[in-house]
Amino acid sequence: MSRSSPAYHHGNLQAALEDAALELLENQPAARISLREVARRAGVSHNAPYHHFGDRAALLGALGVRAMADLLAAQEEAVARTSGPVERVRALGAAYVGYAAAHPQAFALIFDPEYCAAGQPSQEMAPLIARNEELLGGQVAELVEEPRFAGSDPAALAASLWSTVHGMATLVVLGHLPREAAEPALVALLG
Repeated sequence: MSRSSPAYHHGNLQAALEDAALELLENQPAARISLREVARRAGVSHNAPYHHFGDRAALLGALGVRAMADLLAAQEEAVARTSGPVERVRALGAAYVGYAAAHPQAFALIFDPEYCAAGQPSQEMAPLIARNEELLGGQVAELVEEPRFAGSDPAALAASLWSTVHGMATLVVLGHLPREAAEPALVALLG
């Protein structure tokens, strides 16, 4: 990349490197992404990524954060477009499965313990996880006001719903369940 290119000139090399890595992540697992290939894709020298990411793990950690932000945004947008507690929880689940189906490698990276250990998220990932938990928790709090779910323990119901939807997303990503089965499954689950 020459100095006159927009990404370099405007000081957006880190974002350009992350964008290049995300493009690679669309077609291959995180384990196969190298800093050299990211640099080549971004059109910079093979040493350029080291100025922004100390190593490959740091780059993948940054990608995991971006992927989590995208997953969260998809869910928030789905909930915002929908009315009714049951419908919003269904929309939340459908957005989760939809993101996983559309971006399977990024979805896997979000939950890869090498880059986001359970209970020990990075400083950048922690607020996104908290927002995601608040989103689900808020929707479940409204859901337990519905007659069908009255008396349910909100924390247990949230864990059950997340586990079910995550399992569904994983099955869709792995090809064991067609993506089209997600909506009817959510209707069967939630009514």
